[in-house]
Amino acid sequence: MIILILTGFFSGIISGMGIGGGTILIPALTLFMDIEQKTAQAINLFYFIPTAIVAVITHAKHKRIEKSIIKPLIITGIAGALLGTIAMNLISPYILRKAFGIFLFALGILEIKKGLKGQKKTSNKN
Repeated sequence: MIILILTGFFSGIISGMGIGGGTILIPALTLFMDIEQKTAQAINLFYFIPTAIVAVITHAKHKRIEKSIIKPLIITGIAGALLGTIAMNLISPYILRKAFGIFLFALGILEIKKGLKGQKKTSNKN
């Protein structure tokens, strides 16, 4: 139970930052709770709705939402979700799990590169 509470707490923090709580939630559910990948992804989708609503309200209050891009993002996001759901049901859980791991690894590498790039800019200013 404590693992679920900590997972929810930290994935909520990550969601609020706009990174996506699924990056923590899905691996935690599959690794620590022994839940199948497809089930973890479905849980993540339900989890996403209330956390996204809170994040949108908070960001809207601080005027951090670019309204001109909302409509195309929503339309293409829904289309992508439908295609992703169809694809997920056609892919074996083993391949899906490996693909998600590769995706998370690639995101981690990109974030490290961005962090290093930001450090170089900061150190060049001093």
